[in-house]
Amino acid sequence: MARRSASPIVTIDGPSGSGKGTISRAVARHVGWHLLDSGALYRLVALAGLAAGAASEDQQRHAELAARMDVSFGSDPGGGERVWLDGRDVTGEIRSEAAGQGASRVAAWPGVRAALLERQRAFARPPGLVADGRDMGTVVFPGADLKIFLTATPEERALRRHKQLKDKGSDVSLPALSREIAERDLRDQTRQIAPLRPAPDACLIDSTRLEVGAVVARVLELMAARRLWR
Repeated sequence: MARRSASPIVTIDGPSGSGKGTISRAVARHVGWHLLDSGALYRLVALAGLAAGAASEDQQRHAELAARMDVSFGSDPGGGERVWLDGRDVTGEIRSEAAGQGASRVAAWPGVRAALLERQRAFARPPGLVADGRDMGTVVFPGADLKIFLTATPEERALRRHKQLKDKGSDVSLPALSREIAERDLRDQTRQIAPLRPAPDACLIDSTRLEVGAVVARVLELMAARRLWR
């Protein structure tokens, strides 16, 4: 087990479309902590592979890219995310379905996961960290002060992702999106390395019928109960 960090850590894990990215950003912004979007790192590995012309199944090449790619996270004036890969703004590209599918593929490769492990742990620094992903509470930060596992029904997750893509101008079929989410869930849950599952000591939150504000309030309540905030 990794040693507990000197800075408090809250992990928020869950499947695609559960809202963990939105909730993590809102919580981190509210309490003034750092944010780790681990899913973005895997999406960036997939994009780096495409940019470098690496074969889609070349695990060694993708692991090398994961170890040396130059990544920066930031915010736009409205508080939205901005992500740069090797000096290029790839904020829009990493949220495409192609990047998501690529991330799910490379995330199953041990070499890529090993290359990103210490990079992810380095995000834990004062005043605290909110870490969003699929194995934050089970592998990357097993000693986290608070672990959340956020979920929602597959139907709700597909609807959320469909609306998100439509709002960005992408024309995507809801049935096709539902199939892709189901396939990704299966890959993430059955991979041999760091499968998607709640940590034994995680607090489960079903966001199916909850607004974003209600989920954020519940996380802040759990943080306050453990004296991590306020």
